[in-house]
Amino acid sequence: MQQVRYFLSVARTLNFTRAAEDCNVTQPALTRAIKQLEDELGGELIRREGRLSHLTELGNRMLPLLQQCFDAALAAKSIAAKVKKGEVPTLALAVSRSLDLAHLMRSLREMHRSFAGFQLKLRRGTGAQIAAMLKNGDVELAIGGPMGESWDRLENWPMFSEAFDLVVGADHPLAMRNDLDLDVELIRDQRFLVHAGTDIAEFEAERLCAAGVNLDNAHEVDSDRDLEALVIAEFGIAIMPASAMNAARIRHINCSGLDLRRTVAIYSVAGRARSREASALLNLVRSADWSSRLAADTAEHV
Repeated sequence: MQQVRYFLSVARTLNFTRAAEDCNVTQPALTRAIKQLEDELGGELIRREGRLSHLTELGNRMLPLLQQCFDAALAAKSIAAKVKKGEVPTLALAVSRSLDLAHLMRSLREMHRSFAGFQLKLRRGTGAQIAAMLKNGDVELAIGGPMGESWDRLENWPMFSEAFDLVVGADHPLAMRNDLDLDVELIRDQRFLVHAGTDIAEFEAERLCAAGVNLDNAHEVDSDRDLEALVIAEFGIAIMPASAMNAARIRHINCSGLDLRRTVAIYSVAGRARSREASALLNLVRSADWSSRLAADTAEHV
């Protein structure tokens, strides 16, 4: 970067003496640095002709690129200084793949309003992946269902509990029934759709198997939007949390015979200092009335 800085100064002044004064170095030191840069780039950058010094063809081509590199380095240094001083509010947050981000938007909007320049680093993952992110320090907080992790430093605060529903397209024959609680017998021969990124542990596979539901030949997708499109097109039916996938062309059907539930919680690592942003989001989430919020969010999306 010093070599680049010296070159940019000479390119601006076209005078080695003035450039050395601007950079607060001796002229021989500046000349040596530029020569080293030329050796690295493989050609002459500045044609030295006393007062008529000027950029070579290579120098003219390198000038905008080296200027961009230098500006980026200055920006990186500035950001690093601000982060060190706590002037850049940043939060790394992991969210379960099966949790609709819409339910967190009120809290995240409040964070955005409260912290000028707030930067959110959002990660998605399965329970096991999120647990690993927390362990490794890749994220400060996580929100989702059971992690399947017994690590004694993993602390959590429950937000809400919910059942898993059958999810079908609005025109599916099962959606036309008036059953308030669908008999599990009616779904045993159905083709299923499974989100590959969602922990099968959340579905409690043993209970599904005991109920006669076989997911071995289920269609697999790794995108919520793809899952929604295939459900609407009646490629199969899905088992999803009650708070997820509440689009207008989707129907949720209660099937208590499956007896599947999960508790969504916010997770942190005990013993680690939290940033002010992590502490703020944790307080917002813990103080929210989640039963009312989920009802309002569901009504808004339907």
